[in-house]
Amino acid sequence: MQWYPGHIGKAEKELKEQLKLMDVVIEVRDARIPLSTTHPEMDSWLGNRKRILVLNREDMISKADRNAWAAYFSRQGMKVIFANGKLGMGSTKLGRLAKDMAANVNIKRRAKGLLPRAVRAGIVGYPNVGKSSLINRLLKRRMCPAAPRPGITRDLKWVRFGKDLELLDSPGILPMRISDQTAAIKLAMCDDIGERSYDVADVAAVLVQMLIRIPSVGAKALQDRYKIDNDCLCGKTFVQKLALHLFSGDTHQAAFRILADFRKGKFGWVALERPPR
Repeated sequence: MQWYPGHIGKAEKELKEQLKLMDVVIEVRDARIPLSTTHPEMDSWLGNRKRILVLNREDMISKADRNAWAAYFSRQGMKVIFANGKLGMGSTKLGRLAKDMAANVNIKRRAKGLLPRAVRAGIVGYPNVGKSSLINRLLKRRMCPAAPRPGITRDLKWVRFGKDLELLDSPGILPMRISDQTAAIKLAMCDDIGERSYDVADVAAVLVQMLIRIPSVGAKALQDRYKIDNDCLCGKTFVQKLALHLFSGDTHQAAFRILADFRKGKFGWVALERPPR
């Protein structure tokens, strides 16, 4: 599974240059798949630079999932904020934390006899994890284009937040090759990569098998929603049964329905990843 539009390569090169200017980096991930939505080179890019981790779409996971991830990242020594970019939840706390973490910038400038300047914070992350929506909520106005599909932001853009904070909105950055295909499939399930890069039926089949294993969902939730049996616990067979039951044998339509229902929370709001033990 590959998805690497040309603008991403250009943006990645520019982003690495801009990172040198940032006082604090805000990395946005999808709360449903926090491990699969971080770039494998992110740690090396950031080095010792201060980082705030934002788990966006916190409304799409359970309270138990939130608590588990909060505890996990706290043990890693990371500052974590749960957010909902669409509704603005977490945005005020994020802006305050970014300023606090970079407060020493102007302390050092004053000591050198320099005038204070705005804190520079860069917002980075995979496509479609909600970076631009988060900035728009911080600014309380639509400054950055945002839509529920990957690839909307194509250029780096600095925007001013009051007098003391500047934010850099960047295009979603994906690795050129996603070597972990399990992670790639989860990105597809959560609509974090373009639909043209994967087979909808294959992804839906894997999603069915994952949902069956989640205690709060299980096979019964699928059976109750679609009124068909799932006696073999095989995702591919279930997609085929649903295709015959509702879509005249069209497996693409059946698969798309399952993915759309998951993304809308029809099986309950659940994370597809849990913290490693």
